[in-house]
Amino acid sequence: MRFFISHLVTLCFIFCVSDSTHFSEEGNKGYGPVFEEQPIDTIYPEESSDGQVSMNCRARAVPFPTYKWKLNNWDIDLTKDRYSMVGGRLIISNPEKSRDAGKYVCIVSNIFGTVRSSEATLSFGYLDPFPPEEHYEVKVREGVGAVLLCEPPYHYPDDLSYRWLLNEFPVFIALDRRRFVSQTNGNLYIANVEASDKGNYSCFVSSPSITKSVFSKFIPLIPQADRAKVYPADIKVKFKDTYALLGQNVTLECFALGNPVPELRWSKYLEPMPATAEISMSGAVLKIFNIQYEDEGLYECEAENYKGKDKHQARVYVQASPEWVEHINDTEKDIGSDLYWPCVATGKPIPTIRWLKNGVSFRKGELRIQSLTFEDAGMYQCIAENTHGIIYANAELKIVASPPTFELNPMKKKILAAKGGRVIIECKPKAAPKPKFSWSKGTELLVNGSRIRIWDDGSLEIINVTKLDEGRYTCFAENNRGKANSTGVLEMTEATRITLAPLNVDVTVGENATMQCIASHDPTLDLTFIWSLNGFVIDFEKEHEHYERNVMIKSNGELLIKNVQLRHAGRYTCTAQTIVDNSSASADLVVRGPPGPPGGIRIEEIRDTAVALTWSRGTDNHSPISKYTIQSKTFLSEEWKDAKTEPSDIEGNMESARVIDLIPWMEYEFRIIATNTLGTGEPSMPSQRIRTEGAPPNVAPSDVGGGGGSNRELTITWMPLSREYHYGNNFGYIVAFKPFGEKEWRRVTVTNPEIGRYVHKDESMPPSTQYQVKVKAFNNKGDGPFSLTAVIYSAQDAPTEVPTDVSVKVLSSSEISVSWHHVTEKSVEGYQIRYWAAHDKEAAAQRVQVSNQEYSTKLENLKPNTRYHIDVSAFNSAGYGPPSRTVDIITRKAPPSQRPRIISSVRSGSRYIITWDHVKAMSNESAVEGYKVLYRPDGQHEGKLFSTGKHTIEVPVPSDGEYVVEVRAHSEGGDGEVAQIKISGQTVDMFSYLIIFLESTIQ
Repeated sequence: MRFFISHLVTLCFIFCVSDSTHFSEEGNKGYGPVFEEQPIDTIYPEESSDGQVSMNCRARAVPFPTYKWKLNNWDIDLTKDRYSMVGGRLIISNPEKSRDAGKYVCIVSNIFGTVRSSEATLSFGYLDPFPPEEHYEVKVREGVGAVLLCEPPYHYPDDLSYRWLLNEFPVFIALDRRRFVSQTNGNLYIANVEASDKGNYSCFVSSPSITKSVFSKFIPLIPQADRAKVYPADIKVKFKDTYALLGQNVTLECFALGNPVPELRWSKYLEPMPATAEISMSGAVLKIFNIQYEDEGLYECEAENYKGKDKHQARVYVQASPEWVEHINDTEKDIGSDLYWPCVATGKPIPTIRWLKNGVSFRKGELRIQSLTFEDAGMYQCIAENTHGIIYANAELKIVASPPTFELNPMKKKILAAKGGRVIIECKPKAAPKPKFSWSKGTELLVNGSRIRIWDDGSLEIINVTKLDEGRYTCFAENNRGKANSTGVLEMTEATRITLAPLNVDVTVGENATMQCIASHDPTLDLTFIWSLNGFVIDFEKEHEHYERNVMIKSNGELLIKNVQLRHAGRYTCTAQTIVDNSSASADLVVRGPPGPPGGIRIEEIRDTAVALTWSRGTDNHSPISKYTIQSKTFLSEEWKDAKTEPSDIEGNMESARVIDLIPWMEYEFRIIATNTLGTGEPSMPSQRIRTEGAPPNVAPSDVGGGGGSNRELTITWMPLSREYHYGNNFGYIVAFKPFGEKEWRRVTVTNPEIGRYVHKDESMPPSTQYQVKVKAFNNKGDGPFSLTAVIYSAQDAPTEVPTDVSVKVLSSSEISVSWHHVTEKSVEGYQIRYWAAHDKEAAAQRVQVSNQEYSTKLENLKPNTRYHIDVSAFNSAGYGPPSRTVDIITRKAPPSQRPRIISSVRSGSRYIITWDHVKAMSNESAVEGYKVLYRPDGQHEGKLFSTGKHTIEVPVPSDGEYVVEVRAHSEGGDGEVAQIKISGQTVDMFSYLIIFLESTIQ
């Protein structure tokens, strides 16, 4: 009796305090400030006419928050006229650098707490003008490199971009392999000065942050004529050690002076270049986009011309701003409970963690609070920072206190438990602090025993359930705020049991396998079967090609595995389950098949043509390995090829072998494939990439020849050897040559492995002289064999004779014919005809070249009624001979622009009579001499051409289909515009004649 009175009091207490608890929850619907917009770093141009700058700050909160601002940790007096606020947005009127520059923080508060925004810097941007002083002339010998200094004026921020003006604005110099503008210091670099570089140069500087540009006083550059000299590569633009942030784009600059212009090559020391790296067209700029940690390393720029090379190295370091791995979120905790708030950030250097509570410094490192009280509630901010940045994570901590209630999570009204099984009855009221729990069955108070246990979270566990355990169970919850209870009924069901378990199965790849599984269960419950392989549930929809289950027979969960593969081997578990309990049984499927991939490939004893490989055995898949095959791959091909080995047959019990007949100084990858009686397995993972040792070349260049070229030159050519025959580093060619009959060979070195041409210049070299030449390859390990000796001839002299009897015949307003007499020199390869209008300069002359078999040519597309100058010269591979005398001609006036107007087309028996109006030429056009009439089938271009001086012509009636009659005026200037009409062989009535006549008139 006392037990029922106690619980009656408990129910009364819960009912009495429910109103006050409900009121408290209504009050908790508010929340602390949550930032929607925070201030950002701002640059205000000092010359701005805006007159104000704003820092944005906006947060949502209930009740509505209040805002205040700090500048350099001092409160801003918002009562001053200079400041105004719209919501949380701070507006500063007439900003001044001396009093407004600094770090701004927005602080937002309401009754639940306070949060601080991230710091935002207000800075003042400027770009001063260049000094007004004039620059001295810069005189540089042609062929020598030059550097024009920009020396930008004082500025902020340091985000300038640079270009150079030539002579006037806005003519900017075009950058190429010879000229480069550094975006680091603005200087203009010219690899070697040419006569065309003469001019006045000005450095043009732009600041994108304040949208302002200035340019310097012009610097006169005066090239000094000099005999062409060569200078080795000399790197003047050198990138420095660079610190980049993860994900940024990085730019490295490298440029060299030298004559000829040096080739620039980029590399990463001992590593491949990043996949996102791009090199500019000139080769002077390396850009790495979205840089990652693995892109860190030593980068090298190499500049080279045939006179010499230069190298520069610097390191790129990749670091990172803080980034959240795990951050805090709004949290509700019971009063008196413990709090551990994980807040983890990554970055390089590793970020430090500190905390703010309601905008005030609180703690450092991890946050743990024991026995929470209402005073611990508020707005918390976790701050992670390193040298590259700072990030904030904001969250509100609410402390909850309430009596137990089952309103949101009552006990289940009906709980099922399997006979002989285990059941857990949950009891999860809402309560703060955590309540104490007790249980009763009917009127019996339950205590922990051998079969019954009350867990800390309030759940009741019963094991070995029997019929006697059925009944009504009540959970009682009590804390210092009140009491509550909830009741449910426990019923017992028959247990689920596997009656026919699966058996172990042994199959070969490609066969089918069956796993049986039959179970008994409570007839009032639904039974389902779940199959898993090695602990992972099988998805029959995704794996329908291989897995199928029997759904036709009740209580039968038989599994069919079709076309078994190696991956299907393992432990299969059949689970028969109802909503109350389950039962499982397992069996193994053994799959025999080709071997798995070998592992652990190691490469040892690297030589020039051989390496030693060791590996570890892979799975044999229940059939002994009979042999191994080693395959190799180089960058020359994506195809894996069987490698030659010692021994040639690698037996299945071996785990090492030598690979022979490799190419020296070649990068290789290797993989290994195992084979057994059931087939060949998957290949191993590729080995690490290695490079064989170098060796002297053993192949000579082919197709050695040459000859020709300009005066006093000997041109030697050969077919460059492909990369696979380089056999070592510092690969190049040695070119040997001598006049025919002499004993002493002259040798020169060509260091570019891709070049197959060398030109020797010697002013004393006689033309068309017979030379013997040969070429061999070399590398850092030695020289290769010479090629076969070839016989070539030095360049012949340019022609010296002048073509004679140059005559010109005017053909029309746009065409003339030019003829001449040949010169007697046998070395002539052809003739060049130059022509230019009298009002143009000779430098603008157009050129036509013909072979030495031609005595005349036609010049087309000339301007009507225009005077032209024409000359002819002979040429060969050494150059052009002197031009003939200049011949002047005037082209004809243009042909009439008016087209004939066809006025009638009349059929008369077997003829058509076509009539048109006379064409009158304008004063600047050639007079009409007659008319040309083309009579052709419609759709074809060929036909019969008639000429007439009349305004009419008769043509035959077409025997089949339609014909087109084209009429055009003819003059000495050529043919005029075309008028046309269609005629047909079909009989037409008078109305059709009238239509034809009208159409002709309209034309």
